[in-house]
Amino acid sequence: MANTGLSKSLILKGLQCQKALWLTKNPPDFELPPKPDLEALFRTGTEVGILAQQLFPGGVEVPYEGLSFGEQLTRTKQLIDSGAEVIYEASFSFSAIFVKVDILVRDGDAWQIHEVKMGTSVKDVNLDDVAVQHYVLNGCGLSVSKSFLVHINNQYVRQGDIEVDKLFTGEEITPQVLARLQSMPEVVQELRSTLRESAEPSIDIGPHCKDPYECDFIPYCWRHIPEDSIFDLRGRGTDKFKLYNQGIVRLADVPLDELNGAQRFQAEATLEQKDVTDREAVREFLGSLWYPLCHLDFETFDTPIPPFDGVRPYQKVPFQYSLHIQKEVGAEPEHCEYLAQPNVDPRRELIEQLLTTIPEDACILTYNQAFEKGVLRELAKLFPDLAEAIEVRLANVRDLMAPFKRRDVYRWPMRGSYSIKEVLPALVPELSYTGMEIADGMAAMQAYREMCALEAGEKLDRLRAAMLDYCRLDTLAMVKILKVLVATEGFSSC
Repeated sequence: MANTGLSKSLILKGLQCQKALWLTKNPPDFELPPKPDLEALFRTGTEVGILAQQLFPGGVEVPYEGLSFGEQLTRTKQLIDSGAEVIYEASFSFSAIFVKVDILVRDGDAWQIHEVKMGTSVKDVNLDDVAVQHYVLNGCGLSVSKSFLVHINNQYVRQGDIEVDKLFTGEEITPQVLARLQSMPEVVQELRSTLRESAEPSIDIGPHCKDPYECDFIPYCWRHIPEDSIFDLRGRGTDKFKLYNQGIVRLADVPLDELNGAQRFQAEATLEQKDVTDREAVREFLGSLWYPLCHLDFETFDTPIPPFDGVRPYQKVPFQYSLHIQKEVGAEPEHCEYLAQPNVDPRRELIEQLLTTIPEDACILTYNQAFEKGVLRELAKLFPDLAEAIEVRLANVRDLMAPFKRRDVYRWPMRGSYSIKEVLPALVPELSYTGMEIADGMAAMQAYREMCALEAGEKLDRLRAAMLDYCRLDTLAMVKILKVLVATEGFSSC
């Protein structure tokens, strides 16, 4: 059995689910899928934490890398004893609980805790986080006068160098932390009791699996859930866990009258393997399109630290587009594309090239027009001299997602979704994102960030090629899906 030593992250995991805590200490014989998204999130969090240190300049860091836990504890004590005013990543251990404090600030005979998060508000889990730190510091004999949550101010707009005092907002959370501190001894005792058990805790799946974070062990704990289960139902409606707790798991066992209209439609279509086509609605949609027809898809990235002037935290910045252009009915589509160079604000070059490529009178077809329109509107605000030309294109945007969202066209393998990742294989099975090095927008965003960290060479070239392949498939998918709709209605071939 693993030991019962704890850390701040382990306690937070245990507060969410004690089974997850036990499994972390006693990994199951089960291959969990990699989580590159989480690794990227940790890297970004580290960057945010380092930048926030500038709020309290002149501090000394106790590094995690290169020092053992014991050496980190010793170094922290030396700094405190020598009169340090600010310590970054101060390390403490009490009752076999190890914590690191993002920013520790001397306040007379006491200390202030400043916990840095890359979110934009204070969440309950942040209060638990700081309460653990407070508990350990008190156990080490330090008095904590105040606690603060330092988070991102999403109203800040960068102009020139990052203004750290405007990028971050510090909120005092002392009363909320003290309220949680009262129960911390009992919490620690309960978690240690769980870890002493020789058998995996008997805790069933539930809403806690994704609240406040998506648990790493979902593939393991949910392995008993069959295909075509109640959890495949899309959208809001019936309480799925209420059904589950009643022993209703398979979609075939759900009382259909307990489902709302959309979920009942999905359930019946799945169970009966039924396809639906509203020909009149499809005909009306196709009649709203014209030529030249431009299939457009953007890729964007967002980050808590604005990389360029005129950017807010978490604002979506376009760095890539793909465009398939059909000049007339039946014409072979011509492909155009753009992918930004690393570490250069791409927006002006991107929109100028796009405006040159898309004729003023063209119909612009997107998949989820709210996204592409949002990108274009932001560019119009940023570049007033181009706003009129952008507005002309905005008026011509149409949405290929619309007939699938309305279920004018529905294929049972779509399983209630109108995402292009589900619609494409259902309508065009010869095309697929499966096996691609980059297969979704999140992976494309991470690839762009990785591209910005690479030197010129073979690896960068391969990554750029993978990014272009992915975005090209998004618009090629639109071409093929539209062709299926046209063929269904007996129109002339696109």
